[in-house]
Amino acid sequence: MTEKDLKKRKEQILKFMKEPGYVPMRKRDIASIFRVPAEAREELAYVLELLLQDGSITMDTRGRYHVEDVTVLQGEYRGTTRDFGFMSPEDNSPDVYIEAGSTLGALNGDIVQAVIFEDESGKSGRSRVGRIVKIVKRANETVVGTFFRKKEYGFVVADDKRFGSDIFIDGKYTKGAVSGHKVAVQITDFGNGKQNPMGKVTEILGHINDPGSDIVTILRAFGIPETFPEEVLKETEQVPETISEKECMGRLDLRDEVMITIDGEDAKDLDDAVSLRKTENGYLLGVHIADVTEYVREGSALDTEAKNRGTSVYLINRVVPMLPHRLSNGICSLNAGEDRLALSCLMELAEDGAIVGHRLAETVIHVNRRTSYTEVAGILSAGEESKAGSEAEYGEIYPMILLMARVSGLLRQRRKLRGAIDFDFPESKISLDETGKPTEIKPYERNDATRMIEDFMLAANETVAEDFFWQELPFVYRIHESPDEEKIKQLGVLIQNFGYHLRGSKTAPHPKALQSLLEKSDGSPEEALIARLTLRSMKQAKYSTDCEGHFGLATKYYCHFTSPIRRYPDLQIHRIIKENLRGCLNESRRVHYKNSLPEVAQHSSKAERRADEAERELEKMKKCEYAEERIGTVDEGIVSGITNYGLYVELPNTLEGMVRLSDLTDDYYFFDEENYCLIGERTHRVYRMGQRLTVRIDRVDKILKTIDFLPVSR
Repeated sequence: MTEKDLKKRKEQILKFMKEPGYVPMRKRDIASIFRVPAEAREELAYVLELLLQDGSITMDTRGRYHVEDVTVLQGEYRGTTRDFGFMSPEDNSPDVYIEAGSTLGALNGDIVQAVIFEDESGKSGRSRVGRIVKIVKRANETVVGTFFRKKEYGFVVADDKRFGSDIFIDGKYTKGAVSGHKVAVQITDFGNGKQNPMGKVTEILGHINDPGSDIVTILRAFGIPETFPEEVLKETEQVPETISEKECMGRLDLRDEVMITIDGEDAKDLDDAVSLRKTENGYLLGVHIADVTEYVREGSALDTEAKNRGTSVYLINRVVPMLPHRLSNGICSLNAGEDRLALSCLMELAEDGAIVGHRLAETVIHVNRRTSYTEVAGILSAGEESKAGSEAEYGEIYPMILLMARVSGLLRQRRKLRGAIDFDFPESKISLDETGKPTEIKPYERNDATRMIEDFMLAANETVAEDFFWQELPFVYRIHESPDEEKIKQLGVLIQNFGYHLRGSKTAPHPKALQSLLEKSDGSPEEALIARLTLRSMKQAKYSTDCEGHFGLATKYYCHFTSPIRRYPDLQIHRIIKENLRGCLNESRRVHYKNSLPEVAQHSSKAERRADEAERELEKMKKCEYAEERIGTVDEGIVSGITNYGLYVELPNTLEGMVRLSDLTDDYYFFDEENYCLIGERTHRVYRMGQRLTVRIDRVDKILKTIDFLPVSR
């Protein structure tokens, strides 16, 4: 078919579809009306596909072609491991569901254009469904994965399972890789959704079984920089190691205020200190944050690199910092016994814990003592018999710690009364040996000291956010939108398996309803599972220049103020706060921030998601490595998830694996989607969420990062 014929056919079909009497119809109906012979129907299909790709028409989930009210949106595509995905439009309108077969070969992170139509089948459970018609920009031209060699060629299975398909590697582009090598691949042809992408190996990162190769692989896969550019390091060398009296001039001098840092035993970047004393009408709580902006100036190489990184990344036993260690572990670390520059939030609290006044100030501080979470938790849990010894050891710090425990309790109670949700479930703590091999996995639980610091940081973050909201100044807020109606409905179904119900509205609940659910499950065997299900039903928090409130904390005002060493939004708002305190936030500077902050918020949100995903991927790697050494081990777990291809079981040590339907050999089980359970066709045996099940570790796939369990009869 010539270009001229092709253009004519497209015009004919469009003209036909735009006629007043046209009713959306399938390809075979169009072929019948145009009397297209069987041997020419491939040409018709090609013409219709071209019209779909250029957005002239759209196709619904029943395969019918539409031409009216075509809406084309551009945004970022987020792939899944099951061929379908979602597009987040750039205009911040609701996400668009992209069905399998409608992705045009788009990969996770790609910028795409999609035509939108209403979901008429209800299969997706979402109101907006789209079809990708154009890939505007590819997110990645380099992919990290595992290489497998065949006789004449090779292929790479991408570590990111949302990539969609294996990458074909011609034999002359393997760089000598052998099966099991972790490699970086440059994509030379992205395919079209029907044909696999093609590429060439650019670097061999190590073998999947080599110690340390997993960390390198994670960093490369997520594009996380491993080193700092030379210009950044040179700039860092100019930063002083101590502060001078000249730098202290004009600052509020708090060096006589008793204060401490409370961190993990192995923490090196101590960017927050706390102080507390009783006043005539209540308490004066001080949250003192390292003044990082004094050394990271706007537009400098340090600032540019920090903005690009967005956040520090914590990979079990390694930290990839946002700022070089000379800063984060040196002049910007609030080390005990040394003078430091800080930005302080001094909050006046009433006797009941209500914050009745505050002051933000550039300060100079002197931390009296470094303490750890374990140490402080021990002080708080000690009995009367230990009081004398503690008073002697800690001096004036001892009564302040006891007072802190009382005030943090008041703050927490006030948050609870307004409906704030406290997700107090154990995360995984993975211990590694010197080679990086996991030796122990167990729940990591918070104690009274970690909760106390959280209470104080939350109070400061809320106070700062409310202050700048009412000043109507450009700012970066931390927002958390209300959950989707569909996810809340699903949560309601899931928790019925445990005998729980959501109070109030089941479509738009108040945070108190979710808080009440967590309280009811407190202390029960399913407590951690209920908490995770509730968390999964909620949206992900993000950064925004609009103060839209924080659902999980049940507050109208929230920001991130307390960690400028490891989060760029904190660093950015510190600049705004200091300029405001100095009276330098004139109209020109306001316009500057108004124009620049939206991009900062968006990029920081993406960087945070990247860091979270990298941390989860490494955790899955280490859990597989741990389980592989323990194949055959039997333990009792709890059913943590149910799908149409099996059920997930979580063990007490947080290890999670799947019992596949094919391994439930006592019966044929089908998935009851409405009641979220598996039911045996003959025995009527039911597997439900929260049910206890004894399992044996059976198979581990380190490539796919999956663990398979087999049920064990007891």
